[in-house]
Amino acid sequence: MIGERKFVGLTLDAVEEHGVFSGYASLFGRVDLGKDVVEKGAFSASLRARGAAGIRMLFQHDPAEPIGVWTEIREDARGLFVRGRLTKAVARARDVLSLMKGGALDGLSIGFRAVKARKDAASGVRRILEADLWEISVVTFPMLPEARIDTVKGRRLPTTREFESWLTRDAGLTRGEARCVIARGFAVLRARDAAPETSLAGRIREATRMMTAKTRWETIR
Repeated sequence: MIGERKFVGLTLDAVEEHGVFSGYASLFGRVDLGKDVVEKGAFSASLRARGAAGIRMLFQHDPAEPIGVWTEIREDARGLFVRGRLTKAVARARDVLSLMKGGALDGLSIGFRAVKARKDAASGVRRILEADLWEISVVTFPMLPEARIDTVKGRRLPTTREFESWLTRDAGLTRGEARCVIARGFAVLRARDAAPETSLAGRIREATRMMTAKTRWETIR
């Protein structure tokens, strides 16, 4: 029995045609709209016991609506990273794929039982220390808007605002550095529409260092 559900929001910039997508189903240390915080390591025991194959991918938490499989689920410093594949032979999965690509579905939700938790009396925030994870669903409504899909391909490049958010959140740039990249290089990147995902963050960091250094040199000259 699944005791609780926690929703997180996604930004589905693209989904592969064969239905593969990846991102974060939970973020550590973030207070969600239900005033809960999932702590790092909360899923580790459950993942050891079940593995990715033992966690179901459902539509809207309906056990009668499995839509695919999770091929990878792991904790990292940021949260619960997931990679999954929609089963296109299933009619509902085809519907979900179309809705994702069109931006109509933009949420994930975990179904779990809180094994260990601690509530702060002053703030009312509950800290979930251990969670027994049973399923992760593709859903409509988010509870943790900060969570994002990271590895997505095939539909479109992000908007300038989405790209600036990604640069500061995931590539580790300052806002000024991010705007420098956008002003000097993002227009070209969008026009080419062909930057590989795997090395983009490192290439952007290096390009930013070079552009920032050049700007400073031109200033002092």
